Amino acid sequence: MTAPRSSEPREVRPANKRGAARLAAVQALYQMEIGGGEIADVVTEFEMFRLGQEIDGDEYREADAAFFRDVVTGVVADQKTIDPRIHQTLVEDWPLKRIDVTLREILRAGLWELMRRRDVPAKVVITEYVDIARAFFEEDEPRIVNAVLDKLARAVRPKEFEG
Repeated sequence: MTAPRSSEPREVRPANKRGAARLAAVQALYQMEIGGGEIADVVTEFEMFRLGQEIDGDEYREADAAFFRDVVTGVVADQKTIDPRIHQTLVEDWPLKRIDVTLREILRAGLWELMRRRDVPAKVVITEYVDIARAFFEEDEPRIVNAVLDKLARAVRPKEFEG
């Protein structure tokens, strides 16, 4: 796998408010995993200083703050359920703990949304997180996100894939 370019995304197509919230959620989850910050502190920091703000010349898109909070707090709350499911879906040579932190957070957020946000169609969830992967990676990782989330979606929401 290729290493991510940085914890900041590359230029990608403009996101809607939920798309921006998903991207911010992945960044917040990354920050918590790398820096060990408390969830309340990280969520507050993002809501006050990042969502819809300009930082060092980079403008962060306006995001759906409630959706952002739901994803971040949901992933943290359900991580003991999420991680084994992702681990079982990955290729044997690449356990969850071995994959890149950014990729891991993308998969966690994607699976959480598939499990808990049934108001969003599975194919939309998959597409959104593949787009986020493209913001950070140039090579195989977006395909990995697509394959893993597709397999998980078929297990979590089989009725959406019938017919």
